[in-house]
Amino acid sequence: MGWLNIFGLCIASVILIPNIVFAMKCKDHFENKWHNKYVEIAEQIGRFGCFAFMIFNVPGTCFGWPSNEAFAAYLIADGLLAALYCLIWFVCFRKSSVFRALSLSIIPSLLFLLSGIMSRSILLTIAAVIFAPSHILLSYKNAQ
Repeated sequence: MGWLNIFGLCIASVILIPNIVFAMKCKDHFENKWHNKYVEIAEQIGRFGCFAFMIFNVPGTCFGWPSNEAFAAYLIADGLLAALYCLIWFVCFRKSSVFRALSLSIIPSLLFLLSGIMSRSILLTIAAVIFAPSHILLSYKNAQ
């Protein structure tokens, strides 16, 4: 496994697209209602770590897929989760709700965690463990 995970780059790009579109079209639609400095910092560290380690494999911390079947399962799981994420963004684009907030925080959390475990990436798994609870909590608190 080389230093660049092109499949991770593709998946990361796919899940970033709806966020970029939303940020451009709905500049005033996101208000951070719940402030917790420690949770916000953990989320940002986890977020940037997840995206970085989805794309870049740090030697000695990423061991790749143990078999072709595991690699296929990784591609299928990531593809399905990314497609589901985009579908929920499309359906709920202008509907702010707890369902949207939780769906759009749980799905990428699962995607990063599964990717880390399936590709045997220690750093991605650690970043996902930091990102998931903080992102889900912030999303839920802001949707209430």
